[in-house]
Amino acid sequence: MSERGATFGQVFAVREFRVLFGSFALMIAGDSVKMLALSVLVYARTGSPGLSAAAYMAGWLPYILGGMFLLSLADRLPARGLMVTGELVRVVVCLALAYGGLPVWAMLALVLVTGLFSPVFGAARNAMLPEVLPGDGFVLARSLMGVTSAGAQIAGLALGGAFLATTGPEGALGVTAALAAVAAVVLWAGLPQRPPRSATVAGLGKRGTGDAGAGGRARGGTVRATVRVNGLLVRDRRVRGLLLASWLPPACLAGAEAMVVPYLGGQGRAGAVLAAAALGMAAGEFAVGRFAAPGLRERLSLPLAVLLGLPWLGFLAGPGMGWAAALAAVATAGLAYQLGLQRRFLEAVPEEVRGQAYGLLSAGLMTGQAVGAALVGALGEAAGPQVAIAAAGAAGVVTALALIPVFRTRHEPAEDPVADVTGAVRPSHGG
Repeated sequence: MSERGATFGQVFAVREFRVLFGSFALMIAGDSVKMLALSVLVYARTGSPGLSAAAYMAGWLPYILGGMFLLSLADRLPARGLMVTGELVRVVVCLALAYGGLPVWAMLALVLVTGLFSPVFGAARNAMLPEVLPGDGFVLARSLMGVTSAGAQIAGLALGGAFLATTGPEGALGVTAALAAVAAVVLWAGLPQRPPRSATVAGLGKRGTGDAGAGGRARGGTVRATVRVNGLLVRDRRVRGLLLASWLPPACLAGAEAMVVPYLGGQGRAGAVLAAAALGMAAGEFAVGRFAAPGLRERLSLPLAVLLGLPWLGFLAGPGMGWAAALAAVATAGLAYQLGLQRRFLEAVPEEVRGQAYGLLSAGLMTGQAVGAALVGALGEAAGPQVAIAAAGAAGVVTALALIPVFRTRHEPAEDPVADVTGAVRPSHGG
């Protein structure tokens, strides 16, 4: 592969990417508005801060269950139909929350149940990217998605705040439903119909893996197929290393960020620090994705992963809001380390389970961040937020250094990407 990176012009020249990009931005902004409005609505009805917080997190809690048991749908069903269905589900949920007159328990249950399918919809989108943009265009596209995620979350929260002030939580949820409806139309009209990846498994099975086995996977139940393939992916040494390298450093980062509010003792000052962290992430993704050549991007993975934890050690000096914001922005710029893993992960997983592989990557990432925040939060209760933030940073540095064998593994072109889908994912090098 050429060491010359793709450009924004080349990426945005592809119509299908523009559709995926635009609908993704609408989805992130809409979800930010939805969870903020739901939290406010629940608090207005119950007066309970705990239930309000639970409502804000309800959309994320079922993510791990969906990732564990439903992800095979991302490869067994057409991607366009899955993504459109995801947006229509959002329309129905938001309208029901706003105007359905549901009791609070039913509102939370609705968000939790429909949230089980969120990783499937996201996996379908992520798996389509390398089909639309092969080569380095895929890595740059992932970079743009990261920048967009940060920007859309900020815009969504600002938009949600504005609508909450003018129309109340019901109106804000109505706006989210409208954004999801627009995204559904954009996806349906802008993407061609593609067959599901698993539709090719029977043919691929003839390449030394056995027709019966391939057909067996295609006919297997969703839950059983998801559990089996997740297990096969995790047992593959090469894939497992890349998954851990993608999951563990951000878990430490999430722990540090979770302590920003108690450290500063004020929502306004903490919000400024967290906004700086979002800007740092966007700047790092943009700079590394656009200006670093593919080979350099992969070589930068280790130092950037170390950078993700190192600045938090500065909190031992007790910085004020300004220095805290600067340290947070520098740290989150290190999240661009993940761009150096994208090409390797894409080539490490069999194409016919690519959707599930990216869904597993996302589900583990979100779960790891929740666990990291909980563990560092517990430490903060015992030792104080300042020590907890520094400890999270130290854990991030140690984790990155422990993953040196993964980061230092040279990129190698994929061999035959076909696995015996009833037995094992293609063996990794040395594994």
